[in-house]
Amino acid sequence: MFFGRRRVRIETERMSLRLPAHSDYRDWVSLREQSRAFLTPWEPSWSPDHLTRKAFTNRVYWAQRAQSGGTALPLFLVRRDDETFLGAVTVDNIRRGPAQAATIGYWIGANHARQGYMAEALRAVIHHCFTELDLSRLESACLPENLASRGVLEKCGYKYEGVAQSYLQINGRWRNHVLYANLRGDRRGRTEAG
Repeated sequence: MFFGRRRVRIETERMSLRLPAHSDYRDWVSLREQSRAFLTPWEPSWSPDHLTRKAFTNRVYWAQRAQSGGTALPLFLVRRDDETFLGAVTVDNIRRGPAQAATIGYWIGANHARQGYMAEALRAVIHHCFTELDLSRLESACLPENLASRGVLEKCGYKYEGVAQSYLQINGRWRNHVLYANLRGDRRGRTEAG
């Protein structure tokens, strides 16, 4: 199932989740810059042009092509009551055929962390993935010491599955990650591993 030309918009109690637009540049760059120290320990190193308008324009075009082609669903989190940009969730590496799976990554601005926004957004995205995109398995990974990220995944129904050695380059170093998965109709029950 492809997403087609219809623009995806997911509404939660406090937010609208939607594709990035060119008009988001100033809010995006401001939040990324303000949150640099908060995000750096958990993200790949930023390229020298990361915060430029050209890089953001390429990001917007990629998001449109990926959503239209059914390969990814990059969503910006926007608080509805005041249009504040909060962060992003990306459903990426969508695999069809026998897998029906995808990877979900996310980030939130430093000023908006620990207010329940990411759990709210992830729950809505997970529901969309299982019901609208007909996916069966969602995967996410984070650094073992990122207790906030692990907590939000577990709150949203993910279960710990193991450790991937040298999984991603984070902040300039190859790092091990803990792997989590969320299954549609999961019957595994609660696990205490991890």
